[in-house]
Amino acid sequence: MSQAQWIGLVTGVLFGFLMQKGRVLRFEKQVGAMLLRDMTILKFMLSAILIGMVGVYLLKERGIIELSHKPMNVGMVVIGGILFGAGWSVMGYCPGTSVGAIGEGRWHAIFAVVGMVIGAAVFAEIYPWLNATVGSWKDFGKISLPETLKMSHWAVIALFWVVVLALFAWFEKKKI
Repeated sequence: MSQAQWIGLVTGVLFGFLMQKGRVLRFEKQVGAMLLRDMTILKFMLSAILIGMVGVYLLKERGIIELSHKPMNVGMVVIGGILFGAGWSVMGYCPGTSVGAIGEGRWHAIFAVVGMVIGAAVFAEIYPWLNATVGSWKDFGKISLPETLKMSHWAVIALFWVVVLALFAWFEKKKI
């Protein structure tokens, strides 16, 4: 295994452990997030993003990984977001939490995983059509937020940290 694969394995296991300890694998937490009554899931996701942003750019700067952005295609993002949100709201699990829930013995989450596999197969079959239709909507190319803002990635990361920490403080003040 390469160094990048080992890093991926270790961070993946650690992330799964933290999801379980953070109780974000619980169905009631998922529903609470969708009803905007429990911000546990949002806090967990934003914390992971904060750490991930720093980690990815440190790995990139050390030459361990290379960034490979996907094109920012408005049509594909909109359709993907709708499908992701619909699946999450119907099943009460997102992809990561459904697999983690199965690991905890919550066998009802298997339906979410089966749905993801079927959805991936359907996507693979209709991709040529999607790419020719929805994929022809506005395509901004392979861009990143720092490139778009014409700022250093570290400045964008610092700004995001400030905004997210302020949001966390607000959540705590509101007790959500």
